[in-house]
Amino acid sequence: MLNTALLPPLLLLQFGATVVLSFVLGLQLHSYRRAQDEGIGFGTTRTLTLVGAAGFVLWQLDGAQPRGLYLGGLIVLALWLAVDLARQAGNAAENGGGGALLPALIALLAFALGPLVLTQPDWLVASVLIVAILMLAEKPLIRRLSDAMPAAEGVTLAKFMILAGLVLPLLPNTPIPGLPAITYAKVWLAVVVISGISYLGYLAHAYFFPKAGTLLTGVLGGVYSSTAATVVLARQARADPGVAAQAPAATLLATAMMYLRLWLVIVVLGHWSAALQLALPFGLLCAGSLAVAGWLWQRGRGAVAVAAHLAPHNPLDLPVAFLFAGLFVAFAALTAFVTGHYGAAGLHVLSFLVGFSDIDPFVLSLLAGHYQVGDAAIIAAILIASGSNNLLKAGYAMLLSRQRTMLPAAAWLVASLLLSLAWLAWGP
Repeated sequence: MLNTALLPPLLLLQFGATVVLSFVLGLQLHSYRRAQDEGIGFGTTRTLTLVGAAGFVLWQLDGAQPRGLYLGGLIVLALWLAVDLARQAGNAAENGGGGALLPALIALLAFALGPLVLTQPDWLVASVLIVAILMLAEKPLIRRLSDAMPAAEGVTLAKFMILAGLVLPLLPNTPIPGLPAITYAKVWLAVVVISGISYLGYLAHAYFFPKAGTLLTGVLGGVYSSTAATVVLARQARADPGVAAQAPAATLLATAMMYLRLWLVIVVLGHWSAALQLALPFGLLCAGSLAVAGWLWQRGRGAVAVAAHLAPHNPLDLPVAFLFAGLFVAFAALTAFVTGHYGAAGLHVLSFLVGFSDIDPFVLSLLAGHYQVGDAAIIAAILIASGSNNLLKAGYAMLLSRQRTMLPAAAWLVASLLLSLAWLAWGP
């Protein structure tokens, strides 16, 4: 009789997990073949289960490097798969081209499950299995996405990989000359975070909501540029009365997203103290923008709604990234000069003026550096800059639309600046 006391319980559980996961892979591959009207062929549920069990046993029997038994089993499996692929080469049309290769890849994955379960954390094993199952189960969706995605999007993704995976690790974490509190890596991390959030908004607009209505256009546009969204909405409101009915609400939705996006960037970059201090004023201003947007939407419901078209702007142009980094450093140097010579009052004037440009690099440079002013002055400068940026958008909304329907939205944008100043004067 087998003495089960000699079998380690953990090893038994790991073997059971390998068998179950291999069985699940086999079931999913079988379902995939049935959905594609393919024959059973190589890689049935039983075969994949045994392949997974064999990989586990061979890895365990080796015990140490070199893994001769496991590598020998892998070679045998690879030769077996090569013979099967050669046999099916004449039936490529029947198997859908790449369909003949897919069972071989799943078999290799099943053989690797044992070592994965034995040596890697559970989350990695689960992630690998989830990816494999999704690739088998979501073929129609993947094919639609592949057909819909232009070739240029591969270049766009490569740009983001350059920004985040190549440039960022190579930059030294040493201070920039003249700015001892700001390092090269810190500047580029801000570039990556801003680009990443903007890129997500771009993907959502371009592929998930390509025909978004006016209100959703305001939300998505606010993810990567509330000012650009305001300009487009105002211009289209002037040209089309249907857009003009919903453009005011959409403009305020873009502004609400500006507050949310800016706060999330501050959190992601680890400026916890500033995030806590800005949570209440930003939250109130965001909620106020949403409330007024809801009221304006109710007012415009009776009009014939026409969707505004805001072409999604790719935020991952490398020159734009370098421009952002340059502005970050320039604003940091300018802030250091102003605070050193004019103190908090000078910083407040500077922040008001910067609000008429791109406030993201200014805000992040404020939080990254150590200047001759206190934290309260830094928080005040952020509120002033965001408020004066709303003043700029109010001007765009009225001048470019020339529509009275835009007046309530412009009034709220001006009021948000006044509320920000009131918070600074009488707030906690």
